[in-house]
Amino acid sequence: MARTLAEIVARFGGELKGDGNRIVSGLATLESATPEQLSFLANPKYRGQLAVTRAGAVIVAPEAVEACPTAAIVFPQPYLYFARVSQWLAGVPRPAPGIHPSAVVESPVPASVSVGPQAWVGPDVVIGEDVVIGAQCRIERGAALGAETFLYSGVTIYHDCHVGCRGIIHSGVVIGADGFGFARESTGAWVKIAQTGRVVIGDDVEIGANTTIDRGALEDTVIEDGVKLDNQIQVGHNVRIGAHSALAGCVGIAGSAKIGPKCTVGGAAVILGHLTLVEGVNVSAGTLVGKSIAMPGNYTGTVPFLQHDEWLKNFSRLRHLDAMADKIRALEKRLAELENKS
Repeated sequence: MARTLAEIVARFGGELKGDGNRIVSGLATLESATPEQLSFLANPKYRGQLAVTRAGAVIVAPEAVEACPTAAIVFPQPYLYFARVSQWLAGVPRPAPGIHPSAVVESPVPASVSVGPQAWVGPDVVIGEDVVIGAQCRIERGAALGAETFLYSGVTIYHDCHVGCRGIIHSGVVIGADGFGFARESTGAWVKIAQTGRVVIGDDVEIGANTTIDRGALEDTVIEDGVKLDNQIQVGHNVRIGAHSALAGCVGIAGSAKIGPKCTVGGAAVILGHLTLVEGVNVSAGTLVGKSIAMPGNYTGTVPFLQHDEWLKNFSRLRHLDAMADKIRALEKRLAELENKS
């Protein structure tokens, strides 16, 4: 979608330096941008690319505006501004309202809703205005979708689960499957525990492809407003993720864990069950969180990779840390005794 720089600034704010009538029709990096595209400088290490960029305009912080060789939109947080503009310039086309002839719809839907081919909407489902239900989605009995929520193809929402307004749910997501709950017989056989809770998802939540969110065992699994979940995340039963937290791909969260608001969790991190992370915790990629975190901050629990033989050598030493610590304490004690004698 083509827009003038003046239109962009009128909508998103900032200070325009240059010709407001210049038209941009897309977004690109400083290195690859053409005169018809808008770029941004958020990381100082790319300052050298700013001087030679061919972009039609660049979003820059105030301290970088003098170095910009083309039109500039000046804003204190260029990356945030870029994110907002990206949704406007490169928004996903929404299909026309209406129900595809191959879809099966057993609940009333507003005229503004789009239901794609071979989708199924079960009985007693509540759907808000301007919802998009992609091809082959499955919305089971008693579920609810808030206004302007967009379901890409192949999403499954189990019975009685709720998704808030303006959600974006990518293909392959499963919301509300049974949590992993079993009791063991004396014989060793497993007895399934009925999962009677729901999944309740707030407003403005985005869920990446093939992420799975299990329903609660007794209470609900809750994803609060503004949460962003990447692809292939597993959220166990009774988990609660606080507002505006963001989790990267392949994170695993075991049952009944509670993640506070405004937390971040790096890719492939694992959070064990029944733990609590307070507001403002940032967990690095690959970290295993094995106990609750009561203070905001950055937490890392990974061992940097090494050449394999070197890693084996270091790990063999790691196994003897307790013995080495005992020897050090003994040496310290012996040294103190010798110092006292002298």
